[in-house]
Amino acid sequence: MHEPHKVKITVLKRFHPSEVFERTPVTPVHEHFEACGVFRDGQEFIVEDGMPEGFCTSAWVSMYSNIRLLSFGGDLPWFKEKGVAVNCCIDGLRPVIFKLERV
Repeated sequence: MHEPHKVKITVLKRFHPSEVFERTPVTPVHEHFEACGVFRDGQEFIVEDGMPEGFCTSAWVSMYSNIRLLSFGGDLPWFKEKGVAVNCCIDGLRPVIFKLERV
C-alpha cells in the first residue's frame, strides 16, 4: 500500500453575506455579520496527516470526502483537470470557496 498524496487547499474566495443574499433569510446574532474571518483569500494549507492546524472544523468536514479521494489518487469525473476539486464550506450566509489539488 502506498502513502497518501498530500493535498493543497487554497482559499479562492470568501463571500460577504450581501454577496449571497439581497436580504438575509435569517437574523444573525451580531449586527455586523462579515465574511468569514477564519480564512483570507489566497491562503494555502497542505494536508499531510489530518486537518491542518488553525483550519475551521466546519469547512474541513464539508470537504473531507474530496480530500480523501484526491489523497488516494482518485479524480472527480466532472473536471477535465486530474487531481483537483472545488469545494464550498457549509456556512450558507458567508461561504468560502476552496480549491483542492493533489500534490
